[in-house]
Amino acid sequence: MALEKSSSKYRTQFWYVAMVSFLLWLVLLYLFSSSATTVHTHDRFFRQEKLIDLPIKAPQHDQESDQTVLPAVDVPQHDQESDQAVVSDADNNTLPVTSNDTSQEVQISEDAKVVTDLVEELEKEKVEDEKKRGDSGLSGRARRGNREPRKARPSSRLEPEKKRVHPNENEERTVVNSDENHQSNDKESNVVEPKNDVESKKEQVNDLESDNTSEKDDVETKKERVGNEMANKLSDNELKSDNTSETVSEPKTQRHVASNKTVTKAKNRVTPRKNRPKVMVRPRATRRNDPCRGKYVYMHDIPSLFNDELLKNCWTLSRWTDMCELTSNFGLGPRLPNMEGVSGWFATNQFTLEVIFHNRMKQYKCLTKDSSLASAVYVPYYPGLDLMRFLWGPFPFMRDAAALDLMKWLRESSEWKRMDGRDHFMVAGRTTWDFMRTPENESDWGNRLMILPEIRNMTMLLIESSPWNYHGFAVPYPTYFHPSTNAEILQWQFRMRRIKRRYLFSFVGAPRPNLGDSIRTEIMDQCKASRRKCKLLECVSGSQKCYKPDQIMKFFLSSTFCLQPPGDSYTRRSTFDSILAGCIPVFFHPGSAYAQYIWHLPKDIGKYSVFIPEKSVKEGKASIEKVLSRISRGKVVAMREEVIRLIPRLMYFNPSGKRGDAGRFEDAFDVAVDGVLQRVEGLRKRIEEGNEEIFEFPEQYSWKYNVFGNVEKHEWDSYFDRH
Repeated sequence: MALEKSSSKYRTQFWYVAMVSFLLWLVLLYLFSSSATTVHTHDRFFRQEKLIDLPIKAPQHDQESDQTVLPAVDVPQHDQESDQAVVSDADNNTLPVTSNDTSQEVQISEDAKVVTDLVEELEKEKVEDEKKRGDSGLSGRARRGNREPRKARPSSRLEPEKKRVHPNENEERTVVNSDENHQSNDKESNVVEPKNDVESKKEQVNDLESDNTSEKDDVETKKERVGNEMANKLSDNELKSDNTSETVSEPKTQRHVASNKTVTKAKNRVTPRKNRPKVMVRPRATRRNDPCRGKYVYMHDIPSLFNDELLKNCWTLSRWTDMCELTSNFGLGPRLPNMEGVSGWFATNQFTLEVIFHNRMKQYKCLTKDSSLASAVYVPYYPGLDLMRFLWGPFPFMRDAAALDLMKWLRESSEWKRMDGRDHFMVAGRTTWDFMRTPENESDWGNRLMILPEIRNMTMLLIESSPWNYHGFAVPYPTYFHPSTNAEILQWQFRMRRIKRRYLFSFVGAPRPNLGDSIRTEIMDQCKASRRKCKLLECVSGSQKCYKPDQIMKFFLSSTFCLQPPGDSYTRRSTFDSILAGCIPVFFHPGSAYAQYIWHLPKDIGKYSVFIPEKSVKEGKASIEKVLSRISRGKVVAMREEVIRLIPRLMYFNPSGKRGDAGRFEDAFDVAVDGVLQRVEGLRKRIEEGNEEIFEFPEQYSWKYNVFGNVEKHEWDSYFDRH
């Protein structure tokens, strides 16, 4: 009995397993059948929508002539063993096409379907027009004599003719697509195909159809008729957008009227022209008496990950400094007591310029939410704060992550595509050298922001720029003074004119024994030797005076001249703190100010500063005390007055301040924005004039061109010689 029960139990389990297996097999069979149907449908849909068979013939290419962009087609049915492809020609025959290293890679244009639909619509319109004319009493035979051959032509023959219209469209589409990659070049490239090349390729396409003379004539007639129909439908505004008296080419005309989905793209493309870069979109014009005419700035609404989130997680920005406190008050930092009876003082960190600039931009009088009005576009990214999080970390690639994500975001925006980012600008609150790490030196300092191709198209504002860089421009370091009203500025300037200065010169800083070319040791030795005329604040380890704003400002307020030698880099924040105190700066290298702050400082360096060659100090040939003592009292008064006059241009107003007479003074923010607008307008004009090269000077001479307007030999060449 026990054996029978066990056997019955096993039989029951077997049938359960069998039934479940059978049902599972049915489900899998159903899913496989559905998947095959879906794939077949998708493949059929893809071929109908995307593939257009074209006869292929490799055009003759003259190696001595300019490079020609070939019409591209997809080559289906590729046999890897024989390395041949089978392509359907216009008569549904197959042509073997050998694929080798010298054959042209072909690809179909995404606009080909647009042209096909357009031809069909025009055919339908012609049929309807003829019917209407027939109803109105026109002679049917006369109409048939002109129209019927084309209408009566079977679809099997009409289809190849539609396809033969496509090569010219593919040619110009290839040229437009080539512009997507040109942003990685250091120089502005001429990405628009010359008109002569387009005409020559049209002739090549026509040669492909020489086997059937009658069909060729029909195709040419159809092309001409399609072009005429579309030209008649163009609006006056579309014709004017070409900005030229030349005849509109057929591919451009087709794109203007093809479909609603491609109208936006069509307006951004231009007729190919020899030696002319693509036309850039100008800001929409406003009324003549508009005070913001030519000054509108559009601010990108970038993801908060790149700015606000950094401030919310401020505790992650630095291991040794409380950046949460320093980024408070719109980036100005904690408030300080009044100095010399004037309010508006803050303990501002030198690396918070990005936050200050962003908040000042929010108050900019010509800020617009309509990007079509904007002459420039501001990107409110905080690259310095972002980099600060990972500078001392073990994973260098993390320093580049956010910057790469932002560049991808910018490339996809419509504002970027107008000028490939050449009207965009960004602020970085650190020196250029913090963003110049090369890919082959991943373990080096900083990140790769400044060498990214997108950034090289933009205008970068930094507290120190590179003398050998096209797109970087220096703006003043943040100082401790951020007035809210113009009255505070006037009050401070008045105090600086009346204050008594006990010392001839002073120096605040630390020695740089590890830098062989540093002259700080010699400067400190000379200051110690001139005890009665020089005041020295040596920032050695353990000294806290150098980190207290009130102590630093007391040194500058008591001195006539303030020494500003290079440190780890060319520039110093101390330069702007001393000018704020009415102290005349003394420079030893032209890269410390003269080749940097070209928008903010006067071209005549002798009006506000003293220059002593560092080589003379290093070799002991120049006595700083003697050089400064020889300057006449009248000259000193004039120089100090110029320095005091410069104070508003070299500091940043409090973003929360309400200045009733705001137009009286321009701060460093206002000057920087004006500089960006002028630069972008200059680039736009050069592009519109058809210049193949936007910059007419080598990048290594950027400092010389920016300062003097030419690249001729100069006495400062030895300071910037990179060899």
